Amino acid sequence: MNDWHTCVSAGAIRASNPCSEYMFLDDTACNLASINLLTYRNADGTIDIAAYEHTVRLWTMVLEISVMMAQFPSWKIAKLSYEYRTLGLGFANIGGLLMTSGIPYDSDEGRGICAALTALMTGVAYATSAEMASELGAFPEYPANALHMLRVMRNHRRAAYGEAEGYEKLAVNPVPLVEDHVPQKELVEHARAAWDKALDLGAEYGYRNAQATVIAPTGTIGLVMDCDTTGIEPDFALVKFKKLAGGGYFKIINRAVPEALRTLGYGEAQIAD
Repeated sequence: MNDWHTCVSAGAIRASNPCSEYMFLDDTACNLASINLLTYRNADGTIDIAAYEHTVRLWTMVLEISVMMAQFPSWKIAKLSYEYRTLGLGFANIGGLLMTSGIPYDSDEGRGICAALTALMTGVAYATSAEMASELGAFPEYPANALHMLRVMRNHRRAAYGEAEGYEKLAVNPVPLVEDHVPQKELVEHARAAWDKALDLGAEYGYRNAQATVIAPTGTIGLVMDCDTTGIEPDFALVKFKKLAGGGYFKIINRAVPEALRTLGYGEAQIAD
């Protein structure tokens, strides 16, 4: 975990938040925002890359603004959050996206699509962070951590390029993006281009944010966003019941099933059955 720490000079990562998506220094926080991946699926099953990249750029800026607008539970958390400006952009409904496309969650193709979407999101977010740094300056503690953060960025870029070796100061190498497992090759091309830009701009201007992305569970907000699956998880049941804090239950039905069966070639009568 600490091998990917962008701010080593400030101390080690000792714990995560309760939901485990955010791992950083003690007494810091990040504001979360998650993208519903299914909304970027075209009718032919491909991803609308331009819309996805635009959303990532827009919400990276929104979350940067939210750092200054947020209220924190203590002065120390507020101070460190201003100094490191960590963001929590992520996605939800990868399970619904894969199901609708007729792709098994536990498959090389499923993992490839997830890896490409994640690499693209994180690369664009850090590139946008570097662009903001060119105008507003890097986060205050960046100079003391520049060498560490650029090393982490280079390792991310190597993984996006599918490299198996050459990583810097890692105890365990990551599972790299496998281009052959991604049916839409443009996703891979854009992800790699995003990391090239993120590294080039970061080397010149630094980064506005010490962290940019996480994958949060999205248990409650996923319902508000009409997601069939939460976070990075598969669906655990086609019909679910959520217990409400005020009493009673909420019945949730996976609406991706008809389209998934249609994609797999089932007839309308079979789907209705």
